Amino acid sequence: MKKIILIVLAFLLAAGIVACKTGDTNADPSENPGDSVLEGDLEDILAEIYDKAELKDTSKEFIETGLQTVEITTENCDYHLGLKSMENIEKAIASQPMLSTSAYVLCLVRTKEGADIEKLKTDIKENVNPYKWVCVGVQEENIIVDNIGNVVILIMSDYDAQALHEAFLSLK
Repeated sequence: MKKIILIVLAFLLAAGIVACKTGDTNADPSENPGDSVLEGDLEDILAEIYDKAELKDTSKEFIETGLQTVEITTENCDYHLGLKSMENIEKAIASQPMLSTSAYVLCLVRTKEGADIEKLKTDIKENVNPYKWVCVGVQEENIIVDNIGNVVILIMSDYDAQALHEAFLSLK
């Protein structure tokens, strides 16, 4: 009788393990934004973020007037992202005011395949200069670094940084 109970328990345990492993493959990638993939050019993703962001009127006016998009290169990578190299970066852009007395930048980075995205996010967060503008800067709580798949976003802004972040997350 004990052997039958042990065999039944072993069978149930094995079935439970198989069921759990099978269930993992059907996990919803939206539960973890790092598992999702954003298709398209960074410029298109940026435009979609601005379209979806629920901004206050003053922020909307600021963002709609006078922003420029620049490519982040090896020469300006330290200025925009606080990184010394673009070793793990496929492409990066920065959206910033042409002329403003306010501190604002939104950067998008597409990483190379196999890049350690968590390390890249940590490096950006720890090394980006929130006072890189003349006479203005942003507080620590207004620096957001996050990702969806291989696209990393950096937001440094006193203008609706959270709304821009939420718009980015809604793209997954």
